[in-house]
Amino acid sequence: MPRGLIIAAPASGSGKTTITLGLLRALRRNGIDVASAKVGPDYIDPAFHAAATGRPCVNLDSWAMRPETLAAAFDDAPDLTIVEGVMGLFDGAHLGSDPDPLSDGSTASLARLTGWPVLLVVDAARQAQSVAALAGGFARFDPSVRLAGVILNKVGSEKHESILRQALSAAGHAVLGAVRSDKQIARPSRHLGLVQAGEHPDLEEFLGAAADRMAADLDLDALMAIATASTGAAGAGAATPPLPPLGQRIAVARDAAFAFSYPHVLEGWRRAGAELCFFSPLGDEAPAADADAVYLPGGYPELHAARLAAATSFMNALRAHAAAGTHIYGECGGFMALGKSLTDADGRAHAMAGLLPHATSFAEPMRHLGYRVATVLEETPLGPAGSLWRGHEFHYASTVGPDISEPLFQISNATGIELGKIGGRNGAVFGSFMHLIDRSGA
Repeated sequence: MPRGLIIAAPASGSGKTTITLGLLRALRRNGIDVASAKVGPDYIDPAFHAAATGRPCVNLDSWAMRPETLAAAFDDAPDLTIVEGVMGLFDGAHLGSDPDPLSDGSTASLARLTGWPVLLVVDAARQAQSVAALAGGFARFDPSVRLAGVILNKVGSEKHESILRQALSAAGHAVLGAVRSDKQIARPSRHLGLVQAGEHPDLEEFLGAAADRMAADLDLDALMAIATASTGAAGAGAATPPLPPLGQRIAVARDAAFAFSYPHVLEGWRRAGAELCFFSPLGDEAPAADADAVYLPGGYPELHAARLAAATSFMNALRAHAAAGTHIYGECGGFMALGKSLTDADGRAHAMAGLLPHATSFAEPMRHLGYRVATVLEETPLGPAGSLWRGHEFHYASTVGPDISEPLFQISNATGIELGKIGGRNGAVFGSFMHLIDRSGA
């Protein structure tokens, strides 16, 4: 495995994403061939990472991924990988009274597995000497996680920085930089996270400003020196893909409405010999006529429902593929598009493909969030009945209208609590709100 460094934080909202993006672009500008990774089942941040580095960002999830899938993520990585953590350093799946410290999905679990050092990003805007107590608590909480230093964020002035540095130095903590508050590198948010990288109106300007700020405020040489080779068991790359290919030539939807596909899943299909051909439903492009499978990943179809409803070439071609028996699989946003209609947050209903009997609605948003273990109920290209998968659910939409007579999965959460049946099947068309990440190793 390559040399690595993990950027973590005490809590979400500390600024680790912006600092990671600025660091990635600053290192790239300095001629460093750097890769990035994101802990957890995230789609938004990896797209920003890819824009900053010019190479795909991989997801690393110790709960949802088998060890061999984690190892395979680094097959094409350069010498240095910067990993952005998720939530707080020790926050992961709640696994009951006997959690496994190597597979709870937390940033700390990845640090334990790899042995990579951790830099803690601390929002220091409303504290002074207390920062040393916070850093000390994180350093002592678990000795198996090596806290190599602190990056101070939202520092207000030179005096503020001096107080913070003195307190941390007296407590024996290295400070790798003090990042000043800067409105130029703030980012807008949306209900599922951040606005997508492709929708950011001034993405290059933002990345350039973030890189300028990190180059000025961080000790890049010290950061590079801290990065170490993995001391964990790297293992062998995955012999089997995370998901079996849906077909030999797979048409994959890709645009602002269907942007949430995992790179490790698509790469797994390629390595298994499948050919991928991309198309844009928002551009009213039809999936390739000679495709033997169609994949509609998640995204934000609710923000583009009127355009999708008017995309007659896309919709007619999708229906023609279904009539011909082509396997069509939709996840979350893709599942919404396969239904009869999609009602947006303003209460307007938009006709969808009508290939599954459900309708979806955002009129009364309700959050569905968490890791899932899914059992396939009937044979599909995903595998025979009884096949086990791990994935994640995060959406505000609800299904309305008639019950689906042929559900796709029986699901439970990370602690094993049964949550019922989800998704739907109709001939060769199938899907659910769940994003599949990997085969279950359990």
